[in-house]
Amino acid sequence: MAKYRIIYDREACIGVIACVSVNPAFWEVGPDGKADLKGSKLRKDGKYELIVDEKDYPLNKDAAEVCPVLAIVIEKA
Repeated sequence: MAKYRIIYDREACIGVIACVSVNPAFWEVGPDGKADLKGSKLRKDGKYELIVDEKDYPLNKDAAEVCPVLAIVIEKA
């Protein structure tokens, strides 16, 4: 089964929260009004990362596609 890496640039987030609307299982609104990727870890480059299973790819792909500033990138791990 394939794994996918979600890379989230929280600095780029403008708080539209569209990702939360389409995928509340993985995304939530943080205390500052920006989105948070649940269970992710902060990388050295300042972006957040989470590895997910193939079954979780479609909803996260939807979240990435609705982001108006392209702060969410998904790649095969």
